[in-house]
Amino acid sequence: MSAEFGRRSGAQGRISQWLRGRRPKGATEIAADGGREALLIAAAAAGLPLAQAAYPSGYRCSCDRVGCPTPARHPVSFAWQTQSTTDRAQIERWVRHQPQANFITATGMVHDVLDVPVDAGREALERLLASGVEVGPVAQSGDGRMFFFTLTRGTPEDEDEWWPCELDSHPETTEEHPGLRWHCRGSYVLVPPAQLPSGLTVDWVRGPEHPLPDPLSLLEALTDACARYVGENESDDHLAAWPHRN
Repeated sequence: MSAEFGRRSGAQGRISQWLRGRRPKGATEIAADGGREALLIAAAAAGLPLAQAAYPSGYRCSCDRVGCPTPARHPVSFAWQTQSTTDRAQIERWVRHQPQANFITATGMVHDVLDVPVDAGREALERLLASGVEVGPVAQSGDGRMFFFTLTRGTPEDEDEWWPCELDSHPETTEEHPGLRWHCRGSYVLVPPAQLPSGLTVDWVRGPEHPLPDPLSLLEALTDACARYVGENESDDHLAAWPHRN
């Protein structure tokens, strides 16, 4: 475990060296310096493995699939897990070859992502920061989700420590989990900056210069906020279905 943390610390050091600053720049500052490519390189330098993804083409997806169920949100290759990389030269080639392409980051390799409804995420983020918890990178999607990037649980030495549960989320099961989704082995999320259909975007709230935290340090605040979110929405749905007299 100490060796793993050493590698991750080294990745954080490399991003600082690449940006050549006395302190790591925020995502907004990086974007101002070099735009989209600089943000992607910064994410890779922080240790997030990237692979090319589809992008919006009008109101549709750039892929050839008729009625694509996840337009502009999926990798372009079935080999995305093995293609995912932090190699700067490869990412630069991808960006320059297909400048419109979005990118995904493969979870369960270096990092996991705790994916929550944006309202619950904002509440939890405010609570965590007020409590002095090291939150790490956070992204927000225009379609109503917030992504908390954390260290991965990976594959523990004792496999019994890995638990299969309904929190675990894979790309094909995300609609089954309206509350908290835990992206780990075999899953991915879009990495900012990304474009979605209808002009929506995925952007950093807290950039990749923030060290990845232990997921368990965020879990209680996120699950509490999601429970309130789901409860409030169920109450709203119940009231909407209840007959009202004028």
